[in-house]
Amino acid sequence: MSSSGIHPGAVIEEGAQIGADCVIGPFCHVGPDVRLGDGVTLKSHVVVTGDTTIGADSTIYSFACIGEIPQDLKFQGEKTRLEIGARARIREHVTINTGTAGGGGLTQVGDDCLLMAGCHIAHDVHVGNRVIVVNNAALAGHCVVEDDVIIGGLSGVHQFVRIGQGAIIGAVTMVTNDVIPYGLVQAPRGVLDGLNLVGLKRRGVGRADITALRAAFQMLAQGEGTFQERARRMGGETDSVYVAQIVEFVTGASDRSFLTPGQG
Repeated sequence: MSSSGIHPGAVIEEGAQIGADCVIGPFCHVGPDVRLGDGVTLKSHVVVTGDTTIGADSTIYSFACIGEIPQDLKFQGEKTRLEIGARARIREHVTINTGTAGGGGLTQVGDDCLLMAGCHIAHDVHVGNRVIVVNNAALAGHCVVEDDVIIGGLSGVHQFVRIGQGAIIGAVTMVTNDVIPYGLVQAPRGVLDGLNLVGLKRRGVGRADITALRAAFQMLAQGEGTFQERARRMGGETDSVYVAQIVEFVTGASDRSFLTPGQG
């Protein structure tokens, strides 16, 4: 690219790959193994380091630190990566770490994500597309956050937790167990308190599917047998693709137990 988009006060180390039409503001530092896609904007005082890829048309705001080594005492300097998708909006003071060898070596953030000021995305986390993480929330190592999730401000997600597609986590919530797709979790110790009905309606999900999801939630809350048994039985009693998604999520492999309705 032309150097016209790079402020003279920025430091671009030899080896960095800078796409077309990037804008790099004053006092930014871009490491030698960084790849910036076309149209990426780094505001002032941004650090991008490590083996890090930033997708096209992303914007990173001042004092964010992207691609530093994991905050994991087992990390021994092994080569690991960070991949961030297109059109990310990463606000002030956000930190995102690369992966660890023990966790697969990759931290990943999908397309069209908004990470608000002060968020932390730890090593080996996999974040889907269109995820919003509100101010000062933190995802511990090895978490999986599926598409269209919203995580409220000042919340914390325990390591290895999975959060299913379309779920919403209320502000100031500690999430220690897996969250079903489209679930609504709130309260200080993370109670599964219903469905993300607002999010479902915004996505245009039809009334029949919402009714099926409500019935499924009641079965999970009050049916007989274990949580997994209730989910499997639920899968045999519905044609809703949304309910089937919950069944697949619950019966899939996990390192954590599930938040069940009313459980903190």
